Amino acid sequence: MEAVPNSNSSDFNTSFNSSTMTPEVDCPHNGIPSNPIIASLTMTLGILFNVVALIILIKAYTRFRRRSKATFLLFASSLVVTDLTGHVVSGGLVLRRYSTVNLTSQDSPRDPDSPCQFLGGCLVFFGLCPLFLGCAMAAERCLGVTKPLLHARLVTTARTKIALSMIWFLALCVALLPVFQLGDYTYQYPGTWCFIKVMDTNAKDLTLVMLFSGLALSSLALAFICNTISGITLIRARLKKNSYSQRFSARSHDTEMVVQLVGIMVTSCFCWSPLLVFSLMSAAHSYGDPHLNEEVTCTYRKLMMTGVRMATWNQILDPWVYILLRRAILRKIYRITKKQASFKGSAFRSIRWEVSSIHKSENVPVKKI
Repeated sequence: MEAVPNSNSSDFNTSFNSSTMTPEVDCPHNGIPSNPIIASLTMTLGILFNVVALIILIKAYTRFRRRSKATFLLFASSLVVTDLTGHVVSGGLVLRRYSTVNLTSQDSPRDPDSPCQFLGGCLVFFGLCPLFLGCAMAAERCLGVTKPLLHARLVTTARTKIALSMIWFLALCVALLPVFQLGDYTYQYPGTWCFIKVMDTNAKDLTLVMLFSGLALSSLALAFICNTISGITLIRARLKKNSYSQRFSARSHDTEMVVQLVGIMVTSCFCWSPLLVFSLMSAAHSYGDPHLNEEVTCTYRKLMMTGVRMATWNQILDPWVYILLRRAILRKIYRITKKQASFKGSAFRSIRWEVSSIHKSENVPVKKI
């Protein structure tokens, strides 16, 4: 709902608006672009990349029979399938909104309908699932790298499937909270997508936003801690250089998986952090001061639109982690880097040898005849 400008707004709002944001005043709620080419292109790229990544993971899953690798690939395949499903469902609903909305109408979609409620729930569900899965994968690899015997005893395919079911169930429970009157989904600027209500919020809306953002940020933080521990453990193992060849091969698989997890974590942090932070900012500021002026309201709406666009790219960039950060490609990159380093080192040694030879020749005394 558009906020009405209020001449009695606090000095904090005025200073916040004039000093930090300085947005454009014109911010129509139903300013929907007439050409949904960007949305269609994004959806097409996401589907294509996720299908390619899924094919790669399925082939790897059928090829590797090691338990730790199979568990990781099961998690990774589930993550790609979740991203693909979310991209198709959410993208289809957004494109439907583009095709059915009346662009000439001056009425803002103040009251969310059933498609809006479903789209909002999909964004929450398919937003939390990849973050939960990335956290679970990082925790599983951390256990496998630091405590391999305990990992072999505890982690099985059946327990992995149970963990996947619990992750999807938890994300579904959060997405369905508005059904039980805890928070609400509403149309967001510019009217093409729906999400948790972050403007004109009440206590329930703020609670839902804090729960969603808190769970997502906690998953990212836990994944960062687990990946850091795994990386340090692998670096120490590399420095010791006293392992058998079989153990070295196992460490090579572990390195590949940890590198992929770091790629997933960095991508998720880059794509999802803006939406999570902007949601908290908007909801908290709106709840603390219900009489926000129009410029501040417009600023938060544009920030939310920027955040959701960046979050959409997470489903596009995630597959490239499995496409590019495979062991074969990493080995090629390592060999190229090593060759470049050895070439520079040999060239440097050659130059030093030539310089030293020149100095030696200059220091040789010339015999007089």
